[in-house]
Amino acid sequence: MDKKQKKNKKFNIKFLLENKKLFFVYILIIFAVIYCLYKVFILIQNPTDTFTVEQGKIYQEEATTGYIIREETVVKGSNYKNGMSQIKTEGERVAKNEAIFRYYSNNEESLIEKIAELDEKIDEAMNSQTELLSSDIKSLEKQIDEQILSLRQANNIQTINEIKKELSDNITKKAKIAGELSPSGSYLKKLIDERSEYENSLNEGAEYLTAPISGVVSYKVDGYEEILTPNKFSNLTKNTLKSIGVKTGQIVADSKESGKIINNFECYIACILNSEQAKNAKSGDKVQLRLPNNAEVSANIEYISNEDDDIILVFKLTEQVQELVSYRKISFDIIWWSHSGKKIPNSAIGVEQKGDNEISYVIRTRAGYQDKILIKITKQNDKYSIVENYTNAELQELGYSAEEIYGRTTLTLYDEILKNPTLNN
Repeated sequence: MDKKQKKNKKFNIKFLLENKKLFFVYILIIFAVIYCLYKVFILIQNPTDTFTVEQGKIYQEEATTGYIIREETVVKGSNYKNGMSQIKTEGERVAKNEAIFRYYSNNEESLIEKIAELDEKIDEAMNSQTELLSSDIKSLEKQIDEQILSLRQANNIQTINEIKKELSDNITKKAKIAGELSPSGSYLKKLIDERSEYENSLNEGAEYLTAPISGVVSYKVDGYEEILTPNKFSNLTKNTLKSIGVKTGQIVADSKESGKIINNFECYIACILNSEQAKNAKSGDKVQLRLPNNAEVSANIEYISNEDDDIILVFKLTEQVQELVSYRKISFDIIWWSHSGKKIPNSAIGVEQKGDNEISYVIRTRAGYQDKILIKITKQNDKYSIVENYTNAELQELGYSAEEIYGRTTLTLYDEILKNPTLNN
């Protein structure tokens, strides 16, 4: 073999060796790409395959619609067609026999106009006098000025009415005194007497309504006060509740004909349910309710009635009562129970058989290693569980040997656990 052939042979061997290395590099790159694609596919299928154990809270809750029931006494007089003037404002507390509103008298608008005209004439007659004012008139004028200022600043209906009455009395007193001192007193007296007659007619025709019991005043009268009453829980049926012609969350409009006195210390919410929690509920059970304003309040189950496959429940509240006065029908949440502790998703829980018992476990991953940890579920809803570690004594009762119990690991906060542990175990 000549030198040229030897050189070519040596070059071919070198070329093959170099290509073989390159071939293996290509193979490794292809495997790396396939592995990365596999990981991406797994990530897309299950974006987060681990879960961090944290302190949390789970609920068993149910959204529903309820009807507000209160102790309510409607107050209505005979002159309701005349229209009414509020003496006590919405939500104001009153004592028994205290005036809460009044009906306008017949021809009240006309009488008020005539009194206003006479007041102008009386004022003109007094201003035309040249006599020195007595100390009584000066005192009355000071009071009148103060009352006019107070009237501009007042924003309470009862206060405004009281100031108006005092102002009218002081104007009349001033006119009478001025009339007695004036040579034209007979004319002024005539105006004053005429005004008094109109004022008497105005007061005599007005009908004042008083509170039959102590409580809180409300003018949101909707006509269901005698149907939705705590005295008639036994009369509640599905048809009765569904026939209540009020939209959910609708604010009851103020009545122009009547008012009512309500007990603002407690109220009730009636609803129709068919959940397992409702079917297992008992009278006297305590629950939490989440109201439309997001306030969570404690409530007791006051009344239960079974009708076909549905349950009528009535809850008693002693909180947020005043905030519900404007409503008859609301949406709210029933929180049947809540529980706190180590919170994990149900998808992270596996089950193994130990004798006749099914034992729950999770797979903890730490530094590339996986450990099976037995857990005790203390509370569970559709998505999450609150769990605890078993004690050695509990595991012995479940049939685990001392060797199995020895060296076991426990679950702690911030551990990373796998989802779908049966697929990774």
